[in-house]
Amino acid sequence: MRAVRRKLSKTPIGVLIVLAFFILGLVGPWIAPYDPLAIDLLHEYEPPSKSHWLGTGDNGIDILSALLHGARLALIVGLVVVGVSVAFGTAVGTWAGYYGRLADHVVTGIADLVQAFPAIVLNIAVLALVARPGLVHLVVALAINGWVLYARLARAETLSLREREFVEAARALGLPPRQVMQKHVVPNLLGPLVIQATTGLGVVILAESTLSFLGLGPGKAVSWGALLDQGTSVLLRFPHVALFSGGAIALTVLGFNLTGDWLRDRLDPRAR
Repeated sequence: MRAVRRKLSKTPIGVLIVLAFFILGLVGPWIAPYDPLAIDLLHEYEPPSKSHWLGTGDNGIDILSALLHGARLALIVGLVVVGVSVAFGTAVGTWAGYYGRLADHVVTGIADLVQAFPAIVLNIAVLALVARPGLVHLVVALAINGWVLYARLARAETLSLREREFVEAARALGLPPRQVMQKHVVPNLLGPLVIQATTGLGVVILAESTLSFLGLGPGKAVSWGALLDQGTSVLLRFPHVALFSGGAIALTVLGFNLTGDWLRDRLDPRAR
């Protein structure tokens, strides 16, 4: 027990926040005390009480239950978007950095074109093409520009790695470029990519909340951003709605940012 306590005492607060978010995202809907979409007009906008620990919101929904269900949505969107962005961005960036020339110009040009548009504007434009945006549309809208950062990171690291001795030795042994990239280049990209993906999870969760706040969320799914939108309309009279929903978003994003900084210090030998 003492060893466990020592480890917990040395664990940064960001990691604890991220662990709590993952746990609540996995089991939140099962432990939610109420149906987050249940209407109870007799208990609308009530402050925190014994029956509703975080109070109620529009139509009498239980805010705690809505936050727990919203954590599941944020977790799914974050993991899927970051996973797709990392996989596609790493493959494209490694290919461009290793081969260079035409491949590098094509990938860099496409990345510059995507980044020429503000991220939120591009996300809204993609969702505006669909009459009723769903979860898949939201993931596509967020991943359509999310891969660029990972592609640029993979390209920059590959440009350096391809000149290293162990990569030149692999080429001298006659290994095809595909095996060289898979066995010698990509494994050395994992450290920077993990750090960037950790911070990127917070960015995606914030982007999903923003789109839901604007009414572009995935259908009837409960979202932190949609709950925050409800709270802003009654902010002066019932501030607890916006306070708890906005606090959940801010705390989660802060946790991922702190965890990314912690991983950078742990994985980057130059930082150590």
